Amino acid sequence: MQWLLSRRTLRAALTAILLTAGGTGAAAQVAVRHAEGLVRGFLVLRTLEGETLAGGDLAQESRGDRVTSRMVFHFKDGSIHDEIVVYTQRRFFRLLSYHLVQKGPAFRVPMDVSIDGPRGRVAIRYTDEDGKEKVETEQKPLPADIANGMTLTLVKNIAPEAQETIVSMVAPTPKPRLVKLKITRLGQQPFSAAGPRYEAIHYLVKVEIGGITGMLATLLGKNPPDHHVWIVRGEVPGFVRAEGPLFLGGPSWRIELATPTWP
Repeated sequence: MQWLLSRRTLRAALTAILLTAGGTGAAAQVAVRHAEGLVRGFLVLRTLEGETLAGGDLAQESRGDRVTSRMVFHFKDGSIHDEIVVYTQRRFFRLLSYHLVQKGPAFRVPMDVSIDGPRGRVAIRYTDEDGKEKVETEQKPLPADIANGMTLTLVKNIAPEAQETIVSMVAPTPKPRLVKLKITRLGQQPFSAAGPRYEAIHYLVKVEIGGITGMLATLLGKNPPDHHVWIVRGEVPGFVRAEGPLFLGGPSWRIELATPTWP
């Protein structure tokens, strides 16, 4: 019993620390190697076993060096994942604003997240286990390499020879916290598309809490699950596939390009 009490105490302490701690490590902005422009594409969200959960729509436009990108997933059960990011691409990518809405039975905690990059303001509106709506706000300087909503864009622009890249992210949890994303190149993986064969670069995206908090998270099994991204390289790099959870504590799902069907 004493061991159980101690473990519960550690878990409570860890939870408190995770809500306020930031990551450590050297992070830097990703340089613009391929400027983003007009994009319209269709995506599909599946379980790792292949069951279709939601259809997705990606719409992006650029005006000057300012890019607005919106990705929406409509779930079969009526749930919605709606993510909008606005950023600039002057030599380096820099987030201006971010807005995420998750609601419906697919998500354990309905959430509305807003980030104002230049002002350093984060606001998270969520519904707790008792059904009460709560709002957490925080205002402090945010690093220039915040990557919320931009991970796929940043991965496409990482230098092919780079083995590791670290950027920052505001974790969309009921209490906002700053963490690091360590993006590691794992190697190449072949795939085919309607016959022709290509090579995709496989990247591992790991959330790093850092410091003593990270050590406790490892010991108590609280580490966030990894994400995986596949990018086809060349003069025009492109997204192929991604795997990972859409929310804290959620299952890993797969995002792929959708194949249109006709009646």
